[in-house]
Amino acid sequence: QVQLVESGGGLVQAGGSLRLSCAASGRTTYHMGWFRQAPGKQQELVATIRPSGVDSYVADSVKGRFTISRDNAKNTVYLQMNSLESEDTAVYFCAAGDTWGEPWHPIYWGQGTQVTVSR
Repeated sequence: QVQLVESGGGLVQAGGSLRLSCAASGRTTYHMGWFRQAPGKQQELVATIRPSGVDSYVADSVKGRFTISRDNAKNTVYLQMNSLESEDTAVYFCAAGDTWGEPWHPIYWGQGTQVTVSR
């Protein structure tokens, strides 16, 4: 069993930055990633990263603004979010799984952290 605990969400003005963290218990060899869900919208895959940290995927909607990274020594994955826009307002979920590719179907989920971007 893997537990994922997100942190780093909050309220930020448009154009600002936040860094989300996801601390994982257990093994470090999972593919990790972030989803988000805004009110009234479908869940969206934001970014994923392989266990090695070498390969990653970032959705077109956030490419150039968001970066995913991981520190396996700390069992932690990060989502650096820059140039935030009001459309980035959502609950962000950390996830982990054994597979890679789209669509991605992780098997473990965090509880979510709210990100609110004000205009």
